[in-house]
Amino acid sequence: MELHLKITGTLLILLSIVHVIFPRYFEWKKESMQLSLINRQILYVHTFFIAFGVLLVGVLCVTSAKEVVETPLGRTLCLGLSCFWGARLLVQFFGYSPTLWRGKLFETVVHVAFALLWTYLTTVFILVYLS
Repeated sequence: MELHLKITGTLLILLSIVHVIFPRYFEWKKESMQLSLINRQILYVHTFFIAFGVLLVGVLCVTSAKEVVETPLGRTLCLGLSCFWGARLLVQFFGYSPTLWRGKLFETVVHVAFALLWTYLTTVFILVYLS
């Protein structure tokens, strides 16, 4: 399981880095001009802290996989992370309208890739908890 935790950590670090392109890719500057200043800033601040949290969990998994697998605290942490990523998996299907991806090749590939990623993360963390 340590290898899977390290793979998971690497994927999470990459995911956190991808957040850097979100504002430009999704044209947040233009799109968010309709929002009040507080809502616009919340969008950016929350995105930063989500990315930062994902980065820190990734670093933990890469640098401390053995401790995560072998300690009660590490396994309990994995229970929480499996709940988090399991909830994110559900949102992938029930939080986004299928009209955003259905019938569009790139968007469908991204949708499926993220569904597989959330499934993998959920599975690794629950298996570590159960080990």
